[in-house]
Amino acid sequence: MSRIEQVTTTRLTTPLHTPFVTALRRTTTTDTVVVRVTDSDGAVGWGEAPQVWQVTGESLAGAEACVAGPLAQAVTGRHPDDLQETCRAVQRAVAGNAGAKAAVDVALHDLVARRRGVSLPVLLGATRLRVPTDVTLAAGEPAALAESAAARATDRFAVLKLKVGTDAATDVERVRAVRSAVDKDVRIRLDANQGWTAREAVRVITALEDAHLDVELVEQPLPAADLDGMAWVTARVATPVMADESVYGIRDLVEVLRRRSADLVNVKLAKCGGLTTARTLLEVARAHGVGTVVGSMMETHIGVGAAASLVAAYPTSAVPDLDAAWWAARSPVIGGLRYDGAEVVLPDAPGLGIDGLADGAQA
Repeated sequence: MSRIEQVTTTRLTTPLHTPFVTALRRTTTTDTVVVRVTDSDGAVGWGEAPQVWQVTGESLAGAEACVAGPLAQAVTGRHPDDLQETCRAVQRAVAGNAGAKAAVDVALHDLVARRRGVSLPVLLGATRLRVPTDVTLAAGEPAALAESAAARATDRFAVLKLKVGTDAATDVERVRAVRSAVDKDVRIRLDANQGWTAREAVRVITALEDAHLDVELVEQPLPAADLDGMAWVTARVATPVMADESVYGIRDLVEVLRRRSADLVNVKLAKCGGLTTARTLLEVARAHGVGTVVGSMMETHIGVGAAASLVAAYPTSAVPDLDAAWWAARSPVIGGLRYDGAEVVLPDAPGLGIDGLADGAQA
């Protein structure tokens, strides 16, 4: 009988073609721990744990230790097809460490899909291999943002995610510059990455509404823990407010729902611990009339492929945020997803369709 035999990790650094800048950080690389789960038949499943200090606080070294220690112990020796119970064991094995859990959870799903000869979307209950995505405009000055917006519109992206929150006093000017650079049918959403106070958020969002700049939504305007402040803002503006850093797991979502802190929630695998929890978050949000987006955390084609597969089976109420791998100067893997304008195209191949790391990709 087949058994999970090995769980291995590899550090991976992928250069970006353009610096990624938010109110929280600036980076020129994607830094992640790639996880491979191998069974006794030689099948391999892939996952990853990205390092985003300013959001999750998890490091590459911490993810490696967590995967190689308690998570590997939790899954080794189990039958790979016992997917749900094995994924529950991953969640129970250690507190926190959502990125490491997500890496193993995704790798387990990928492994089962490969063993069955089906794509990950098919395993999750879908047949489509194309899902839409927005694209992020890194934080910057108005003129640079307008230039980036025009370029992305030319690239056929119809939803632009503008990073704000670096300076509330000039954020309206930034949005105005972007709106003037693209056609009216291009949607603009904002992400403040916790950069505003509650009063700044209401002031900026109200000014945007008064200027008729047609902002689709505003993501995480306040610090993650300030759910009462988020509720105060949500109740005072017409523009939908989305929680991102405020929601990691089920308990967080329940608190957002209880306090009516947001109109939408952004579900990310590396925040919640993988596909198992992400599916529950999406279903609970939908059942309570809260909008959904599936996002990414500057992952590579591995993590984004898993998130896109989730969207294929669990469509979101707003266009998902799956552009993280688009920022890579080159793909660090052999196979996997590709981008076709504003669509993520998943391979018609078993699992995530990844056959290995590209030459020179390893850190």
